[in-house]
Amino acid sequence: MISNFDKKQQFSKSHFKPRLLNYFAILAIISMLFPSSAHAHAYSASYTTIKMDQDKTEFIFSIDSLSIIELIEGIDKNKNNELEKSEIKEEEHELEELVHHHLTLDLNNRQQEPSLEEMVLEKKEDKNFLTYHLTFPAFAAGDTLSLNDGLYVNDQDTNYVNLISFEFAGTTGQAILQGKERTWTILLAEAQEEQLEDGQTAQPEENQPQQEQSEAAPQVETSNSSSWISFFKLGMLHILTGYDHLLFLLALLLRKQTFKQYAAIITSFTIAHSITISLAVLGIITLPSRFVESVIAFSIVYVALENIFRKEIRHRWGLTFLFGLIHGLGFANILREMNIPKSDLAVALVNFNIGIEVVQLALVLLILPLLTYMFKLKSSKIIIKIGSTIVAALGAFWLIERLFS
Repeated sequence: MISNFDKKQQFSKSHFKPRLLNYFAILAIISMLFPSSAHAHAYSASYTTIKMDQDKTEFIFSIDSLSIIELIEGIDKNKNNELEKSEIKEEEHELEELVHHHLTLDLNNRQQEPSLEEMVLEKKEDKNFLTYHLTFPAFAAGDTLSLNDGLYVNDQDTNYVNLISFEFAGTTGQAILQGKERTWTILLAEAQEEQLEDGQTAQPEENQPQQEQSEAAPQVETSNSSSWISFFKLGMLHILTGYDHLLFLLALLLRKQTFKQYAAIITSFTIAHSITISLAVLGIITLPSRFVESVIAFSIVYVALENIFRKEIRHRWGLTFLFGLIHGLGFANILREMNIPKSDLAVALVNFNIGIEVVQLALVLLILPLLTYMFKLKSSKIIIKIGSTIVAALGAFWLIERLFS
């Protein structure tokens, strides 16, 4: 016969594994928001400006200093994750080679040799960037120009993106190189007609007189890989590498709510960050990057603590809207530095936003069934507290790092 003690032990053992799996479920939900391979920083970004005239081609390339530290081993002598003037001077040859070997400009399939004018360490949005000022030979109508970016090309999980702005014969446009798409080609056709490839747009400059535009402005033909796809992909990549934005989203959903409440949260977050992305890129609103990033981290901590200590969650959509305005400023940073002409802004902003929303909606649809299952468990309150504590701890870490780094 089995004693009562043995029965209790068997019952305990039979329920131990399911309960353990339940705890792992919430950890899986959190971990699924982060990539399997970690980078030293969330987003590697560079900006390329190409200005072509009859005498020369100006080529300005800016890349964030953390990317430089990743790409050139040992350049950060004092290990402070900052690139300093003394380190640039000491590794000047390596820094020149980095651009010469990995960033090439071809004229009719022939690589062109640049002349390095200067390297400047500068701040953009409270972040350090190293800017190369290069000069290439002049290009003319009838030439085919190709830019090849080989930075991080061997990194399969790279989040690196190169945002290109160009100007030729009174025409401006943009292109985006990301993922496996690392070559941008433009045909400077005769009769001032351009054909663009690999996700870019071109528009006549706004300040050019109307008569001049009609006579001299190139007629633009784009390839199937159009600009809207490029900005759509950029929005997707930006949210996928925005771990703090994703964690904030998870914290909002982690407490049990009605479907109507969930819908209100997602809608208010979407509307809020869409407003501030547009205002920030247009230059109407500008706040220090350190402040924006710190408030984003604080929003994660606040919502996670609400999950732990509030007995009832109501009107979370209002809180989400307020914090969403700040998150939108965080999203806007990468587009603001691109200096997109006003004539192209509508396409860029709409499709960048759509890219963000598609990923956001996909993650919500993926997470909600898991959360629904979790809410049915007897141990769901404990799991929510554990998950929210982990989220709050990560948010607090980012908050301290952003305030004092």
